Amino acid sequence: MRGRLLTVIVAGFFIGALAGAAALVLTRAPAGPGVTTTGKALIGGPFTLVGKDGKPVTDQAFRGKYMLVFFGFTHCPDICPAELQVIAAALDELGPKANEVIPIFITLDPERDTPKVVADYVMNFGPRFVGLTGSPEQIAEAAKAYRVTYSKFQEEGAKPDDYTIDHSALVYLMGKNGEFLAPFAYGTPAAKMAEGLRSYL
Repeated sequence: MRGRLLTVIVAGFFIGALAGAAALVLTRAPAGPGVTTTGKALIGGPFTLVGKDGKPVTDQAFRGKYMLVFFGFTHCPDICPAELQVIAAALDELGPKANEVIPIFITLDPERDTPKVVADYVMNFGPRFVGLTGSPEQIAEAAKAYRVTYSKFQEEGAKPDDYTIDHSALVYLMGKNGEFLAPFAYGTPAAKMAEGLRSYL
């Protein structure tokens, strides 16, 4: 994988660490006069995207379940499929408890990733997976809410649909009410991810 993408992935690790540090600081630091702190990192929030049938899907559709949210794109050669395989393996390790968790893949490439393309792609990792796409504006809003950085990279002279997406690669665990609980960095082993999930289930 290109060095550019590796740099973005490292940035993803930094973002995750920063989010954790921010939550810790908010929890421990005394609030100033008139300041109220929640002790929670500001990650996640409302979104409206498009599901496999082409109909709108909002974050409200997943209330009552934990969400494992990962952003990527279906043409990704290694990072995305590798991470989705880890998520699938971690859920397998949970046994029946996995029914409490919905793994959600959100594409960052709405130009190529139609609802059908995304739906067919996530089926490679198991029937539990939900694939979501949307307009460029909808994707940008969802990515912003989750603090996901991404950019389109295309070699000079390449065909219009010959490009890649550089993006941060964190998996976000969200609670039953949509609140951010924890990040899993790219490269976290399936067993370690399963262990982290068990602590919340």
